[in-house]
Amino acid sequence: MKILSLDLGTTTGWAVGSVQSVDSGSESFKSKKKDGNGVKFLKFKQWLAEFDSIEIDRVYYEKVMNHSSVYAAHAYGGFLALLIVWCERREIPYTGIGVGTIKKSWTGRGNASKREMIDEAVNRGFDPADDNEADALALLDCATRIK
Repeated sequence: MKILSLDLGTTTGWAVGSVQSVDSGSESFKSKKKDGNGVKFLKFKQWLAEFDSIEIDRVYYEKVMNHSSVYAAHAYGGFLALLIVWCERREIPYTGIGVGTIKKSWTGRGNASKREMIDEAVNRGFDPADDNEADALALLDCATRIK
């Protein structure tokens, strides 16, 4: 089973794979000052389309219930809406997993810091670009254990 896991945000961490192999990264959708408010969402939609050529069986995303700001909440909601539409059009099941659940599954602590998430990714043989990629890897690992 091939899973796509996403840590949604203006910088989105992603991991795609199965138990046998994993590819991952971090993608920025930050807008430039001259860009309109929707440009980050257009960039995200175009980026998601790059996964169209991959046979994905299921999508998991980090389900964030508390945001650091109104801006972060709006951005997350926009990215999530686009992800859901993308999944629905392709008839790919999708599920959100809570932040604490992911962190506890990966580190043993539900309130692990960004540094701890990165360190655990390194301990498991990965070289994450940032905490977003580490979170996506943790989510993929957590998702592979869900029956």
